[in-house]
Amino acid sequence: MKLIIQIPCYNEEETLELAYRDLPRQIPGIDEIEYLIINDGSQDNTVQKARELGFHHIVSFKQNKGLAKGFLAGLDACLHLGADIIVNTDADNQYCGADIAKLVKPILEQKADIVIGERPIDQTEHFSWKKKKFQHIGSWVVRITSGTDIPDAPSGFRAYSRDAALRLNVVNEYTYTLETIIQAGHNKIAMTSVPIRTNEETRPSRLFSSMWKYMKRSATVIIRSFVMYKPLRFFSIIGIILFLFGAVLGIRFLIFLAMGDGAGHVQSLILMAILLMMGFQTITIGLLGDTIAANRKLLEDIQYRVRKIECSPAPEQKIRSVRSHEKRKN
Repeated sequence: MKLIIQIPCYNEEETLELAYRDLPRQIPGIDEIEYLIINDGSQDNTVQKARELGFHHIVSFKQNKGLAKGFLAGLDACLHLGADIIVNTDADNQYCGADIAKLVKPILEQKADIVIGERPIDQTEHFSWKKKKFQHIGSWVVRITSGTDIPDAPSGFRAYSRDAALRLNVVNEYTYTLETIIQAGHNKIAMTSVPIRTNEETRPSRLFSSMWKYMKRSATVIIRSFVMYKPLRFFSIIGIILFLFGAVLGIRFLIFLAMGDGAGHVQSLILMAILLMMGFQTITIGLLGDTIAANRKLLEDIQYRVRKIECSPAPEQKIRSVRSHEKRKN
């Protein structure tokens, strides 16, 4: 069983060593552990520092492409390197490396394919009161839209089985954390969370400059993901609301008409017709979106099969894996 721990990096020369020293060297049930960084166009000596520390693999971008692109590039590299389990953690040492054993345990026990670390948000001192509330609200919205019970959706401390990693896609360029949960919930991928610890803050977050900006971009990601994976539900809700407003205006007009005062409320009749047409068109868009979503599902299945073939281990790797398994049995 091979575990690769990936760390997205952007100008992390000062904190990378702290994160590296905290990573586990041995985990029960894991035969081999390797470390990989995704250099997202760093302008400092992050890559040189990683080589000095002894990272096994380095994926490097010439310019900054964002957290989502870096995450996907790391997954792709880990899959081609033969990883059975992939753990994603941060270069600022936000998460406790010793808890990686807790992350991979449900996967080793075949109880889940995705495991997300649940941070003690309310007990984290460097989180402001406002940030704690927004984290809880955001996670609640993601639970509703994804149909899952993940309590800490923005957490980047995660473990993926090989099969789950082969199925993941990220469309937005901002962050992978929210979209992948919604996608996993839609595709019925077994997912769970485990409580983890966090370390003291080593630097301010680089993902967002202000809480309001983070909320705005996260809301965009959630809405876009919901529309992408559940378009019929999304547009049907809007269409039904428009229909109801139109129906209310229609009933109101009929009441006035019965009272002999219909001529003075023609505007309500016109607005009713507009709302009913808008509701019908919105639901029609939902039906078209549902057809596109069905086609996307077929494409995702094809992509999964292609990835599985591309990332299949070479014959010599399979032989080594069989020999390693036989050793454990003996």
